[in-house]
Amino acid sequence: MHTRLLTAGAAATAAALLLTACGDKADDKAGDAASGKITVAASDTECKVERTASSAGTVTFAISNKGSKINEFYIYAAGDRIMGEIENIAPGLSRELIVELPAGAYETACKPGMIGKGIRNAFQVSGSAAPLTEDAKLAQASKDYQRYVKSQTTALIEQTTAFVTAVKGGDIEKAKALFPIARTYWERIEPVAESFGDLDPKIDARDGDLEPGVEWTGFHKIEKDLWVTKDVSKDGKIADQLLTDVQTIVTKAESVTFSPVELANGAKGLLDEVATGKITGEEDRYSHTDLWDFAANIEGSQGAIQALRPALEERDPALVKTLDENFAKVEAALEKHRAGDGWKLHNTLTQADLKELSDDINALAEPISKVAAIVAKK
Repeated sequence: MHTRLLTAGAAATAAALLLTACGDKADDKAGDAASGKITVAASDTECKVERTASSAGTVTFAISNKGSKINEFYIYAAGDRIMGEIENIAPGLSRELIVELPAGAYETACKPGMIGKGIRNAFQVSGSAAPLTEDAKLAQASKDYQRYVKSQTTALIEQTTAFVTAVKGGDIEKAKALFPIARTYWERIEPVAESFGDLDPKIDARDGDLEPGVEWTGFHKIEKDLWVTKDVSKDGKIADQLLTDVQTIVTKAESVTFSPVELANGAKGLLDEVATGKITGEEDRYSHTDLWDFAANIEGSQGAIQALRPALEERDPALVKTLDENFAKVEAALEKHRAGDGWKLHNTLTQADLKELSDDINALAEPISKVAAIVAKK
């Protein structure tokens, strides 16, 4: 997911949630080396990757945050396409990332403080390996997810066009109504959108996410003007750029096939998005329409898992049962906050409401974190 700057309180809440969901793995470099995992020691100033090369196939990185800032870890292909990422690694914690990498040149990156281009290192993958999609069920999962993405991108273009038209026409009330609807389709496929480098922050960055000197554009700039300044008369150019960037994302998404491991990582990443932005109210801080995004992230996560379902049922039917149960609990908890065809505003929820949602996300995140490893097994 793309860089997010959290307030101190929100960062603490997010770190606590992710600690519960992912656990605190001890740093055992010898054990990781024996298992074939590539250790990464991330700090506030360094990104020490144990090896700079690997054989093609599935690769596991074991990242430990030895610094004082929340960190992130990324694997980039050419053009800064994100092949895999782990966000919100709190100080003292360790997380694992499983990716499927064909032969080629890549870059690893740690992002202390979750900002900027990160501390990068070259990473070379050589040789060949049978792709996971040689398994017929996993091949079908990639195809099914591609169809799901297509259904969402079609609606995303339609709703973003309507939103942009309202903004350019100065119809503030209509634009407000369309804002969370357009974002629903964006949030369902956020891992897809975020895999294409700098396009995501242009579309979805919040105030403070960007480095000094970078123009703030996209959904949240317009959101602030709709709800805070109440003046979108100067937002025509930004609205046009938003639509252009969304169209570019859609075009790119249609030409890319996502591996089964990417589906599994994306399903988990969407839950992390809920934990770090939606639960805290940081995502839609002006409109307070976070629950629209929350619901869309859950739906997107479920869409990825459903594509993988036939393979998971064959490999670990007990896990599928657990996932079904925990998705149902999250949906039931969220359904309590319905308001007409949409959702209550985040600032009307109580701390007890938010705790219930957080607890249910924790319960879902734990089994989803196992999916990538199951998918990667041959």
